[in-house]
This record gives sequence, structure tokens and C-alpha cells, in this order.
Amino acid sequence: MDELIIDVIEQGGYWGIAFLMVIENVFPPIPSEVIMGLGGVLVARGSMEFWPLLFAGTVGSTLGNYVWFLIGYKVGYRRLKPLVDRFGRILTLEWRDVEWASAFFRKHGQWVVFALRFSPFLRTIISLPAGLAHMGHWKFLSFTFVGAGIWNVLLIAGGRWLGSTFEESQDVLNWIIVGGIAIGLAAYIWRVITWRPRGED
Repeated sequence: MDELIIDVIEQGGYWGIAFLMVIENVFPPIPSEVIMGLGGVLVARGSMEFWPLLFAGTVGSTLGNYVWFLIGYKVGYRRLKPLVDRFGRILTLEWRDVEWASAFFRKHGQWVVFALRFSPFLRTIISLPAGLAHMGHWKFLSFTFVGAGIWNVLLIAGGRWLGSTFEESQDVLNWIIVGGIAIGLAAYIWRVITWRPRGED
């Protein structure tokens, strides 16, 4: 299974990486740690180059976050709440999450868009209040691109280290890959199962 996943990413190339990173930021179950980490494994194997991979992954991450930014920017608070209430289970997002992120954004300023790119749980949701607050488009894109780029450097480096360290012990690498995917999917499924609309706790 692990080799199949690596083959799919390898065949998709840099455009495939960019697409997966867009999807990862729009739809929760696909963790960027796995996508860029596997990209790093391919760098270690010589199938991909570091800089094109970094650029593709960062562009994809930026565009995926920009989707949420535009939703907040165009839809606004009044029309957004019914959408979150309706599709919250699929998105594993509650309106209280939006309110909390919006308060956090107002309290700490626009630099949180950059800072939270390093948070596995908050880096995507902060894009929504940034849009709701009508943060400048170019400022949002710049902060997001730089923050996501730094995060992706770390993920690629980690994947490259795994690929080179466990090159002779493929079984260990296989378990790491499958385990990372399983943890990401399990976390998403758990969120969906335990999700409750506001007021039902």
C-alpha cells in the first residue's frame, strides 16, 4: 500500500503535489505532513528535486488557504453561519470554532496568519477569520506563502531524512508511511463521529 501511495505521488509529479496540497487545506482528511513528507522521501530517492517540490507544495497550500479566505471575505458572518451549521460535520468545524478563531485574529493581529502556519490544527481555520476581517488579499497571500514555505521546508527535510535513514530498512519506512496516513484518517473520522452542533453538548 505504501509503495502504491508513493507511486501515485511520484506519477502526479509537482502538479500532483500542488493539487494534493490545495485539497488538504480545503478538505481535512489529507494531512500535509504525509504529502510533503512523502515528497521528501522521493527527494531522498532522487525522483524529485527539493526546490520544485517546495514551490509546488507551497503554492498549493497557499491556494487552498485562499479558498477559505475568499469564503470568509465574500460570504460574511451572516451567511456563513448557516453553511457551517449545515456542513460542519463534514468539515469537522463548528461555529464556535469560527468565533474563537475570529476573536484570536482580532486580538493578536494579522501576523497570526503567518505564525499559525506552523500549527497543525489552526493553520487552515485562521484563513476564515482573516477573510471575514477583510484582510488585504496580497498581505494574506504573502504571509501565507512565506509561513507555509517554512513549514514545508521542515516537512520535506523530515521526509528526506526518513528516506535516507531507512533506505536499507524499507519495512520501517513502510510502517511510518502507513502509520502517518492511518493517524490522519483516524483523527478525521473521530472528529466526524464526535462532532456536535453548538448547543448539543
